[in-house]
Amino acid sequence: MSPSVPLQEMIRAIRSARTQCEERGVIQRECAAIRAQFRQSDNGGRSHNLAKLLYVHMLGYPAHFGQMECVRMIASPRYSEKRVGYLGAMMLLDEKQDASLLITNSIKNDLSHSNQYVQSLALCTLACMGSAEMCRDLAPEIDRLLRASNSYIKKKAALCAVHIVRKVNDLGELFAPAARALLSEKNHGVLHGAVVLITELCERNPETLERFRKTVPDLVQIMKGLVISGYSPEHDVAGISDPFLQVRILRLLRILGRNNEAASDAMNDLLAQVATNTDSTKTVGNAVLYETVLTVLDIKSESGLRVLAVNILGRFLLNNDRNIRYIAMISLQKIVGTDHNAVQRHRGTIVDCLKDQDASVKRRALDLSLALVSASNIRSMMKELLIFLSSCPPELRAQAASGIFNAAERYAPSQRWHIDTILHVLTTAGGDVRDETVPNLIQLITNASELHCYTVHKLYRALLTDITQQSLVQVACWCIGEYGDLLLRGECQETEPVQVTEDDVLDALETVLQSHMSSPTTRGFALTATMKLSTRITDNVDRIRSIVSIYGSCIDVELQQRAVEYNALFKKYDHMRAAVLERMPVIEKNSPGHTNGESAVETLKEIPPAKVKQGESLLPPQPTNQVCDLLGLLGGPEETLQPSPALSSSAPGLPVNTGGTAGGDLLDLLGELEPTPVAPAPAMSVYEKDGVTLTLSCEKQSDSGLTVTLTASNTADSDISSFTLQAAVPKSVQLHMKAPSGDSLPAQGAAKVTQIVILNNPNKVNLKMRVRVSYTRQGAAIQDTVQIDSFPGL
Repeated sequence: MSPSVPLQEMIRAIRSARTQCEERGVIQRECAAIRAQFRQSDNGGRSHNLAKLLYVHMLGYPAHFGQMECVRMIASPRYSEKRVGYLGAMMLLDEKQDASLLITNSIKNDLSHSNQYVQSLALCTLACMGSAEMCRDLAPEIDRLLRASNSYIKKKAALCAVHIVRKVNDLGELFAPAARALLSEKNHGVLHGAVVLITELCERNPETLERFRKTVPDLVQIMKGLVISGYSPEHDVAGISDPFLQVRILRLLRILGRNNEAASDAMNDLLAQVATNTDSTKTVGNAVLYETVLTVLDIKSESGLRVLAVNILGRFLLNNDRNIRYIAMISLQKIVGTDHNAVQRHRGTIVDCLKDQDASVKRRALDLSLALVSASNIRSMMKELLIFLSSCPPELRAQAASGIFNAAERYAPSQRWHIDTILHVLTTAGGDVRDETVPNLIQLITNASELHCYTVHKLYRALLTDITQQSLVQVACWCIGEYGDLLLRGECQETEPVQVTEDDVLDALETVLQSHMSSPTTRGFALTATMKLSTRITDNVDRIRSIVSIYGSCIDVELQQRAVEYNALFKKYDHMRAAVLERMPVIEKNSPGHTNGESAVETLKEIPPAKVKQGESLLPPQPTNQVCDLLGLLGGPEETLQPSPALSSSAPGLPVNTGGTAGGDLLDLLGELEPTPVAPAPAMSVYEKDGVTLTLSCEKQSDSGLTVTLTASNTADSDISSFTLQAAVPKSVQLHMKAPSGDSLPAQGAAKVTQIVILNNPNKVNLKMRVRVSYTRQGAAIQDTVQIDSFPGL
């Protein structure tokens, strides 16, 4: 290929290359020829060569050697060369390169050029790659062009001013008077640029925002002219007059009317006119309506206008376009807390969106459906949500189950209904619920003393039907161990009488123990339930002893240890067995609304037994003269062992003492050490914003070790999801973050999220910690950072 081939020939040669290697060869030869011609002082084909180089750059190959050629061509008096030079500058230069400073003077000269197209090239280049220094130097020239008589230049200058304001915020005051004057223009392009510029100025400066609130009548007049104007071929798009300008004006009105009643009143009539007169059968009409709805909901509008906006969103939900349905549900999610009754009118349509084939629409419909649950519609909404749970995609089951638990806790009409609902969820999606669901449901069942017989019968039948749902099996085993005597009596008025024998119950528990689908935790529940039945039945104690002894040699260490201890109860301490395995007392709640798995109380498996604090209010302390150390069965009091967190969490059927010393461990059943109460660590509030409160408490473990507990709560009216905490410390400090207790914060402080952070400071440096708070509220992602310089108790 000849080095001087035209651009079209080079493109054709590159496209005809069969391999990438052949393509690189073509480009390398052409680039070598372009370099050689750039070195020539008298080069008549400079624009031709630079155009070819720009095409090479678009293909992703290096073209930086053409930067200086761009600078030379911009300084050329010929328009054809200036055009290619400015295009090359926009593509090959940016504000970080020194070569960009060389074109500042050329741009300034061209801004004063007599040819409007040369001025346009300079304006476009400055708006594309102008640095902060260039913007400061050329801002007066842009302000002068904003006042020019040529509409073509004013349009370009307005958009260039937007770039300057974004780069140098202080220059906004320079453009404010000219931007205000541009609103009197008739040219739509100039109006569009002026509105964009005013929007940028108002978003960046509160004082400018107050000044431009006086322009609301002018904007309303311009918008009315667009709405009632007849057909204009120049601006008509699918029957809507200049929808781009309409959308921009509506966005500016939203900014000007926010938190200002006078400005809002001035635009209420216009918004009602736009909402009722805009055609919703076309996409452009829906775009204008959507911006109208956002404006109505964001300003201090009248109640009737807000209802009209919600009804428009309701019509969007019936649209065949899934994108329109999606944005409608996002908008409804944001206002469901303030306009709950208006959104409730479209509950049926929202629930129907749960059946949509699109996963994104389903997720938004689920969020909105959960937000619409109230005390008056809890039964009907829960029926729909449970139907959805049975057929929803796997990635939505955990979210659906958590939302159902939360709604059931807040609005349950009765305890029996509450228990039935949670059991239905466990039966349908037991593998997708949080770990905290099991202890929280156990607490709920314990408190409903009149439903013990009903619950144990229902769980026994569920256990016989399906043992694959681990959470359901764990709760069933716990209930059978606690209330097995009620199950054997068969005197349950709420259910059909079923005769259950001792062998039937033990067969069911043995099936769980032997199933390959049972997790180690589930086997622990089943073994403990079997052991507790030894004090509730009379004829099969030897069979229970045999079952327990088998697992004394189990390969799972936790299960083996538990079985050995239970064997010791049978042999050495049989006289204490009845007292050790007596029924659990009623568990007291220490924070409202945590049966949905969002409890502020840490589960026992997340806290070392020797340091349990929050659990002290869960279970009443046992008398100190009772048997206290199940592990002490294998040795004297001086050989106290530290039980693992997993063992502590998987023996819920045992009486628990939550003292802080070795004698008060979770499994300290036979020890005789006096438990010493642990004073709670002082707490300090470190973050409080938009209803989210973050408190910090510390506990010193050693000279260099520190355990920090961060507790988050939400006192706002709307729920928070995807809540996460991230922490950073100095490099010499070691940091380990344990798993949080949850990722959702229900409204009104219904539950809390706790995060434990372990710090090791061997160099004894000044301890500081930066915490990033991230969460989603009403579909909007929010992120904030807090600096912690002092720690309580240190």
